[in-house]
Amino acid sequence: MKNVIICGLGAVGMTYASKLGGKSRGKCNLKILVNEERLERYSKNKPVLNGVEQDFNYILPDDNFDADLIIIATKASGLDSAVKMIKNFVSSKTIILSLLNGISSEEIIRSAYPEAKVLKSYFIGHSAVRVGNSVTQDGVGEIVMERDDGLIKFFNDAGVGYAVPDDIDYSMWLKFTMNIFSNQTSAVLNMTFGEMKHNRAFIDFAKKIIAEVRSVAELKGINGLENLEADALRALSRMCDEGKTSMHQDILAGRKTEVDIFAGEMIKLGRELGVPVPYNQVLYDMVKIKEAANE
Repeated sequence: MKNVIICGLGAVGMTYASKLGGKSRGKCNLKILVNEERLERYSKNKPVLNGVEQDFNYILPDDNFDADLIIIATKASGLDSAVKMIKNFVSSKTIILSLLNGISSEEIIRSAYPEAKVLKSYFIGHSAVRVGNSVTQDGVGEIVMERDDGLIKFFNDAGVGYAVPDDIDYSMWLKFTMNIFSNQTSAVLNMTFGEMKHNRAFIDFAKKIIAEVRSVAELKGINGLENLEADALRALSRMCDEGKTSMHQDILAGRKTEVDIFAGEMIKLGRELGVPVPYNQVLYDMVKIKEAANE
């Protein structure tokens, strides 16, 4: 495995582009997939990670490149564009990792590229801070994914942290649950991780949201849900106190959020399965109010 494309230079994308790329590292033949507008922007103002300018090799959608691995690290709003942009680089030997939040991106990618190997995956780690083209991240995090021996060897050689859980579906729903109860509530309540995890009233509220997610997950056939509340709250306890969720940062910066793939997805699934999701409906409405106030 040698030829790698990363699509998306936000906090997660830049973190892994720095680990794998940089023209001096030579761990793989890394290309950052961009459109003409972003190419011009990055040429004038290089991306910055932890105060250091990053010197990447860029590729346009119509260029020729035979990708062994494609990592999609856009926001959810950028997924449709990313799926179209990678078309020229996908073959039957291509592995695609989608590090997006939510639980539906792999299905979307797989429907577009049934010939590729689309592995269920996500990123978990300390939150990063993004301001313009600059990202600050402490390096704590890993890619959680389905097993693929070739990819595991590649990540071992490149020094990329990863985990292969026994049950990837449960793991993805656990991450989804964390986003549901922490991302959205922090955006509405303007709370850091520390303010959430040390607030008993917040924890009681979070448990009610987790129970709502569990009721949907049970009907989706997810196993191991008896551990969901404890695992989700344990994950919250490990976050650094001063950190802010990505949705909290989006609201503070006046950006659109990913509420549609969190509460929006829960509302959709609730309707399909006949399960009431009142907490997610309220969170959805409140985040949308926050977004409207930023317009």
